[in-house]
Amino acid sequence: MEAFYIVVLVSTALVLLAAFSSVLAFRFGAPLLLLFLMIGLAAGVDGLGIEFSNNYLAYILGSLALAVILFDSGYGTPMQSFRLAALPSLTLASVGVLLTAGLFAFAAMWLLHFTWLEGMLLGSIVASTDAAAVFFLLRIGGINIRDKVRSTLEVESGTNDPMAIFLTIALVEVLASGEHYSGIDLTMLAMFVKQMGLGVTLGLLGGMMIVLIVSKLDTDRGLTPIFVLALAMLVFSFTGAVGGSGFLAVYVAGIYAGNRKMHASATIKRFQDGMTWLAQIIMFLVLGLLATPSQFPAIIVPAVLLALFLTFVARPLAVWLSLLPFDYTQRETSFVAWVGLRGAVSILLAIMPILGGLENGQLYFNTAFIVVLVSLLLQGWTIKPLARRLGLIIPPRMGAVDKVEVDLPGAVNHELLSYRVVRDSPVLRGERIPRWATPSLIIRDGKSMRYQYAGRLKENDLVYLFITPTYSRLLDRLFASRAAVDPEDAEFFGAFSLSPTRPAADLDAAYGPGLLAEHEKSLTIAELIKQRLGGKADYADRVRLGSIILIVRDLDENDHISAVGMSLEAVEPATNFPIFINLRDMIDRCHSLFRRHRRHGNDTSASVAAAPMGQEEEARGNGR
Repeated sequence: MEAFYIVVLVSTALVLLAAFSSVLAFRFGAPLLLLFLMIGLAAGVDGLGIEFSNNYLAYILGSLALAVILFDSGYGTPMQSFRLAALPSLTLASVGVLLTAGLFAFAAMWLLHFTWLEGMLLGSIVASTDAAAVFFLLRIGGINIRDKVRSTLEVESGTNDPMAIFLTIALVEVLASGEHYSGIDLTMLAMFVKQMGLGVTLGLLGGMMIVLIVSKLDTDRGLTPIFVLALAMLVFSFTGAVGGSGFLAVYVAGIYAGNRKMHASATIKRFQDGMTWLAQIIMFLVLGLLATPSQFPAIIVPAVLLALFLTFVARPLAVWLSLLPFDYTQRETSFVAWVGLRGAVSILLAIMPILGGLENGQLYFNTAFIVVLVSLLLQGWTIKPLARRLGLIIPPRMGAVDKVEVDLPGAVNHELLSYRVVRDSPVLRGERIPRWATPSLIIRDGKSMRYQYAGRLKENDLVYLFITPTYSRLLDRLFASRAAVDPEDAEFFGAFSLSPTRPAADLDAAYGPGLLAEHEKSLTIAELIKQRLGGKADYADRVRLGSIILIVRDLDENDHISAVGMSLEAVEPATNFPIFINLRDMIDRCHSLFRRHRRHGNDTSASVAAAPMGQEEEARGNGR
């Protein structure tokens, strides 16, 4: 019985230590998930001496934790973000994973003397980015980048795990069978279609089930988040039991449920945040305990070289080829290529060769573990400086907001929000509350009063308002503090201001000719920007027109462009090398090269034709 209490004591102490380490991570910018992993290593067999070698239990705990993380990742992904980056993200999650695994396989064959299949298995293990690491760095790490790039990375990290898991399990089964294998056969293809198809279908049905049950549920508010999490685990386990991808299903269910109005949504979100933190801590601690660092020196050199190859060659090439058809700038593609953090998913998949009884099972695990450590060390520290270096960090649109969502049981047509009036907020400076928002109550100095009798709002007032759903972000701007402007961001939106309703032909007349196509000259500047951006503009979007840059400064409540800035300094490419450029840039460069070649040919022909004429004139002059 004492042993039980000792296990609970040690486990609780490790979780508390990992939780307290988050303070250091936030203060010094350290990769938090790396700290969790290092705590597990320090407490393991080569550290404090805790011996944990149950691979099967570690895989079960890791899979459950990953399911919780993926559900929360989907739950926090707005549908707008998914639509914005669905196609490029899914391409990265499928084609990108295959390309990464294939390229990595060649390096593994050379450095570890693996066969092609063994190299492909190791490549599949480390091919997917880690959802926990990416979501932590982008959502919690304070990296404010364009929605298009952020959405691409978040959706990719949430959807590429099923592809890597499928490849890993399939290749383990092939290698364990000992049969010769030369390529993808119809059986594997059918298995892939079945897993992905069932994952998406059952995920959507599971999301609908969650929303339906929660909306009909009449229970204590504290039980609602437990129902939601239990139903999500039901979707995960049922999909896996019938041969589908449970990880894809639970992510899709999270996206569907998170984008529907549900009872106690604020409570559910807070509960999900806490469970996700706990899942991340448990997963990284368990995987850290499972490792044996004393075995690392035997393969440290090839493993580190493989990690560097993955970071600087395999991932960038796979990302570039996957995003080639899409309109990503060189800087955006470079950033997506770098934010390919490997984490607990790769270590979790590295357990599969051991469970499958492969000869080099421990070698796969140790190599993958070192690759993850190098990735978190190298990329985890540098993502924010790189984003700033590439000019992808955008100035904040507004400052802090002190807001609380109040649940209204059974009310689906209205939301009740509570805002605290903060210093420098527009509403404190006299800006009026829009008509579609109905203020109902003011709490001032501990006393409640009706809004009509409160007079002018004061700092620290609590304002309760009924609004139409989906309009809260517009009120956020009204009650937010003034955004702090970084001196480095002062010229982000350009030195000049343009009216969005101004004819785009004026730009061609002033900075052209040839700046616009003929069909674009009849558009306004706002219409031109939207057309160049594929039909939808977002805050801080930039459009290059020859030597000028148009920047979206602000949007109105209907997401129409309300302010445009202009800069006369063109954005420099991330590198002068012709890499990370998209297909449209390639075609433009080829056209430019072709025109330059033709112009050079015409100039040469003219000079050759002019030579005899010059000689004839010279002869006439000599004759005279």
